[in-house]
Amino acid sequence: MEMKRQGRKSPVAAMSLSLLCSIHFQAILLLFVVLLHVKTLAVFGDSTGTTSYAGGNETDHQALLAFKSKITLDPRNILSSWNDSNHFCQWEGVTCGRKHRRVTILDLRSRDLVGSLSPYIGNLSFLRQIVLANNTIGDKIPDEVGRLYRLRALMLYNNSFDGEIPANLSHCSNLNFISVARNNLSGSIPKQLASLSMLKSLSFDTNNLMGGIPPFIGNLSSLQLISAADNVLGGHIPDALGQLQSLKYLGLGGNKLSGRNFFIGLLPSEVGNLVHLVELDLSENNLSSKIPSSLGSCTSLEYLYMEGNFFQGAVPIYLSSLRGIQVMDLSRNNLSSQIPNFLEKLSLKNLNLSFNDFEGEVPTKGVFSNSSAISLIGNSRLCGGISELKFPRCLTKEEKKARWPLAVKVAISMACVIPVVTIMSFFLFCRHKNQRKDNSSESSLRQSLLKVSYQGLLKATDGFSPANLIGVGSFGSVYKGILGEDESIVAVKVINIQRQGASKSFISECEALKNIRHRNLVKIITSCSSVDFHGNDFKALVFEFMPNGSLENWLHMDLETNTRQVDIQNLNLVQRISIAIDVAYALDYLHHRCPMPIVHCDLKPSNILFDCDMIAHIGDFGLAKFLLELTNPKQSDSIGIRGTIGYTPPEYGVGCDVSTKGDVYSYGILLLEMITGKRPTNCVFEGGLNLHNYASMALPNRVIEISDPKLLNNCGDTNRTEECLISMVKIGVSCSMELPQERWDIIKALSELYLVRDILHGARI
Repeated sequence: MEMKRQGRKSPVAAMSLSLLCSIHFQAILLLFVVLLHVKTLAVFGDSTGTTSYAGGNETDHQALLAFKSKITLDPRNILSSWNDSNHFCQWEGVTCGRKHRRVTILDLRSRDLVGSLSPYIGNLSFLRQIVLANNTIGDKIPDEVGRLYRLRALMLYNNSFDGEIPANLSHCSNLNFISVARNNLSGSIPKQLASLSMLKSLSFDTNNLMGGIPPFIGNLSSLQLISAADNVLGGHIPDALGQLQSLKYLGLGGNKLSGRNFFIGLLPSEVGNLVHLVELDLSENNLSSKIPSSLGSCTSLEYLYMEGNFFQGAVPIYLSSLRGIQVMDLSRNNLSSQIPNFLEKLSLKNLNLSFNDFEGEVPTKGVFSNSSAISLIGNSRLCGGISELKFPRCLTKEEKKARWPLAVKVAISMACVIPVVTIMSFFLFCRHKNQRKDNSSESSLRQSLLKVSYQGLLKATDGFSPANLIGVGSFGSVYKGILGEDESIVAVKVINIQRQGASKSFISECEALKNIRHRNLVKIITSCSSVDFHGNDFKALVFEFMPNGSLENWLHMDLETNTRQVDIQNLNLVQRISIAIDVAYALDYLHHRCPMPIVHCDLKPSNILFDCDMIAHIGDFGLAKFLLELTNPKQSDSIGIRGTIGYTPPEYGVGCDVSTKGDVYSYGILLLEMITGKRPTNCVFEGGLNLHNYASMALPNRVIEISDPKLLNNCGDTNRTEECLISMVKIGVSCSMELPQERWDIIKALSELYLVRDILHGARI
């Protein structure tokens, strides 16, 4: 019975069970509806409450929060919307795909954000564009960016990123645009980028990249823009660039204050293959030889910048094919011959041919009819042109013929006078035992440089008046003079023949200066090797006048005699860095880039001269030495220890040969003097203490204490200033090490100075 009772169910029990089952089913159904609603909210967002995410959406959410956590300053509260009251697809700067609701674009350009870039950005696996330009985001570009295989645009320009360009960007095979310009990146251009076959734009200008332009870039056939200006790049421009048929912009230039590329050699003729090129910038490099005629094949060219190089010869007639050219800058080269007439037929809006060696008549049509659209200064042999240019009138054919008999008479007279003067000079010179030299070399040099007379220099300097005396050196005195029909202001260096070694110094300086030309070297105009009115030997060099004096005057001004210039003659830190770069730039040319390497041997503040724009020029090559001469075992040095006490490297005192490392030592001492304001011969340096040790012992915590007080006036950012001073002292100490093999090369010093200058970028003192 019990078993049967248990096996049956009463109607009440059955009804209860049925009701329970019904309630249970409804509860399950309600729970399903609630869960479905919650999931819907998670996908589409809820503006009234918090949101939750699932799967990849949560990955993106967390990656964005990690990005936000690395932003240390958000002055415009841009990221205030980045909270859970909104779905992350609604956050400012974030764009998501319609279907999958994953982040595809992160665009926070020009938001004044400060901080670093989180490595979790590599988890935004659907990201196609990263646009963080014009902020102050720093530290390294995380390697995790290389995981974003869908990425098409990486725009990080104008930030504070440092370190190297990540090599694993090569994994982002869909990249079309890379711009990391105007940062503090270093290292070289990664060779791994060769795999980015879809790349259209590659911009890394204004960084500290070294090495050269790798040839593999010529294989990136989709490239339309390459911008590599203002780095520390060097070497030759690869021929492979000529393979980039789609290229429209090629920028490899720089400028004196910020740029520092050192591309050398020839401009490859393959550049003519770039038929779609619109702008070509090769300015401020060390390119030489002739402008390739193939450049005329770049018929789409509108902007051509080739200033500040060593191009020579005539402007090729093939450039007449550049019918769409608007701006052409060929200034500060060694171009010569006449200005070609085809230039007046081009559609030029601006033409700069200044500081070359052009001659003849200036055209008057086209761009030449507008004086504000052209610049021709620094070409002393030009004539004619529109009146606003103020060139002398060109002689007519009849006037030239009329002048010919006079020229013949002068030539005959000179032919008679020169041998007499040569013989007199020879016998007079032989009377001075300490001034003997190679007579044949002297004679040939005299004839090649005899371009101005003693009488002309006497008149130019008002009888070598003490009122025109602007400097006294080891082997002579320097006078200010007014020379020629155009009354050019010049500097006349009169050699003191009575001084032992002076004649040899004259020969050395002539030989050195006639073989070199650089924007940071004092330019020689002419020379004089003759006799004065008493029959005494007379030698002089005529230089471009430097109106702002020497670094010696600016660093160590006599306050009692120059009180009117106390406020003016105070070089701030930006100026001193610029001067240091100018001098290093010139030394790099002398040591590595001129036709025959030259050691200056007497680098010191009094030999650093300033033009009207305060650009530094190295002068006084009286002790200069060609490096090839050092290979001659018969060569001896009669001058003795080369240089000036305090600036001469210690190895010269024990008879070692001169070398570029000697100039680097002098440069290091010069740099330390610029920072401390103390000469190496200052009375405080005694008992084994010298300027090098004095500066070295102050590193790194006491540099401010030893710095020239004038440097610390009107400083905007004291921390940045101190960082710069520490770096400059380190450079000076590294260049002035006692052992030559421990000193830096001038190229390394130059690259480090550019880093120092970049520290001050945006904080002018």
